[in-house]
Amino acid sequence: MLPVVALVGRPNVGKSTLFNALTRSRDALVADLPGVTRDRHYGVCRLGARPFVAVDTGGLSGVDEGLDALTAQQVRLAIGEAQALVFVVDAREGLLPQDRGILDELRRSGKPIVLAVNKTDGLDVQGALAEFSRFGIAATLPLSAAHNRGTDDLVGALLPLLPEDAHEELAEGGDDSIRVAIVGRPNAGKSTLVNRLLGEDRLVVSDVAGTTRDPIRVPLERDGRRYTLIDTAGVRRKARVEEALEKFSVIKTLQSMAAAQVVVVMVDARENLADQDLTLIGHAVDEGRALVIAVNKWDGLDAYQREQCQRALERRLQFVEWAKVVFISALHGSGLRELMRAIVRAHAAATRTLGSADLTRTLEKAYENYQPPLVRGHAPKLRFAHPGGSNPPTIVIHGSRTKHIAPAYRRYLEGFFRQRYKLEGTPIRIEFREGENPFAGKKNVLTEGQIRKRQRMIREMKRRKK
Repeated sequence: MLPVVALVGRPNVGKSTLFNALTRSRDALVADLPGVTRDRHYGVCRLGARPFVAVDTGGLSGVDEGLDALTAQQVRLAIGEAQALVFVVDAREGLLPQDRGILDELRRSGKPIVLAVNKTDGLDVQGALAEFSRFGIAATLPLSAAHNRGTDDLVGALLPLLPEDAHEELAEGGDDSIRVAIVGRPNAGKSTLVNRLLGEDRLVVSDVAGTTRDPIRVPLERDGRRYTLIDTAGVRRKARVEEALEKFSVIKTLQSMAAAQVVVVMVDARENLADQDLTLIGHAVDEGRALVIAVNKWDGLDAYQREQCQRALERRLQFVEWAKVVFISALHGSGLRELMRAIVRAHAAATRTLGSADLTRTLEKAYENYQPPLVRGHAPKLRFAHPGGSNPPTIVIHGSRTKHIAPAYRRYLEGFFRQRYKLEGTPIRIEFREGENPFAGKKNVLTEGQIRKRQRMIREMKRRKK
């Protein structure tokens, strides 16, 4: 495992900005508001001679209740697993009593500490460092994370504190893992599901809607398979989104859906299927991602409510009837085995390799069973097919007059290919390509013999008319 470095400090001192600078990414959501980060966010820093894992944590506000207490619990877990700590302070606000309390807690951990005095741009650097010198930390460095100044010196100070015999293993999972984005409306149970699958309180869970703001990637190994679970922020209707921070959270959620291979849409069974759930399902289909619909909080319904919920699902999910619907309880763990099986099947279908010869034979059989409607008295010809990509499976069909093929016939072909290859849980894209006429625009020049023959035919036709 790579060594771990935890970024710790008060709210709004620039930990997430520093995390993005160290990992050369924009994974952490940054806003000029306190308490934006709540969960532990992992990323790999490769700026120095040896890589290490940087952990972005929520701010320690000193409040021991509500979300602040849950955030502090995540920070202490990050401190416990780290080999070195970066104590981030704000040079503009100066030394506050709250900083002393955080430093005392960090010293009790027994881990080596590097003091990063952030936001020194435009200030007297020596004066800012002198104010924090009373902490007695030898490695005290000026920093401007927003302008990426001082990060190289920070990495240079951290590397001697980290073990050298650690082998590299990415924190977010290997390339062979199945990337699963878990999306849904606020308070649908997404973080609870991730915690239940991991068997630990990895993410902050609260009854307050909108607890998760950053997309959090978590590696998971289950039944011999590797996954990368992406917990996302809840997405409300566009008309209800007013704060800029929530807008950025929604954008990152949509980006996570595009980066995933399988999208699990969490639906609250107590509220049936809302319009916003259908919107999220539509986004997943537009991105071409494999889809699994998880109906959560199923254990809290009686028989009548379950029947009404099932009827609503059957009626409103007809446009994605190929998607598997799984009824679960993220809190109690029921239905999770079936959910993981549905994810594996959807991923296998989305990444299946199809052969050109077999696709062409299937196309010929589909064409024999049902031919497309005539176009101006002529039937479109479908000659051969070949694969055009995976995730989603794309089938390219070559023929003539394909521009006039009706949408209904396209759906017929999708269903035929889906049934033939058992493509459950993934959309199918069919692309029609029509070859150009090589003789279009070219005049047929007759030879002298052809001209004489044509004249004889004309004379013969006139003679017969007489």
